[in-house]
Amino acid sequence: MWLQRDLTLRARPRGFHLVTGEVVQQLPELRELRAGLCHLFIRHTSASMTLNENASPDVRDDFETWFDSAVPEDFHGWTHTLEGADDMPAHLKASLLGASLSLPVRAGELALGTWQGIYLCEHRDRGGARSLLATLHGEG
Repeated sequence: MWLQRDLTLRARPRGFHLVTGEVVQQLPELRELRAGLCHLFIRHTSASMTLNENASPDVRDDFETWFDSAVPEDFHGWTHTLEGADDMPAHLKASLLGASLSLPVRAGELALGTWQGIYLCEHRDRGGARSLLATLHGEG
């Protein structure tokens, strides 16, 4: 089976947000796969995705704290500034984390580790709804 679908994640404020449930809800065909892959691609240059700790919100807060410190808005070397102070740092953060995830599917579910979840990494103050392209491939 091959399936490709556009997914929409609701708008969120800047930060690292657990979206595993929102993604799975929009892909009911996952239940049909015995074994396969789910590839997720975010179609934005100021947001990203990563896979990490799904239990403690402190981890998501610490991600935000570290990235804001590592890529500060008030850096005086930015030349791309027309879209606001948070725009160029958002592009760099998105490049560091990446635009896609490839996740295993087993027995109709994402085969994630016990403490793993999909994060939407929103790097803008008001990034709006985010678009993903999901591709499922596998055996039913």
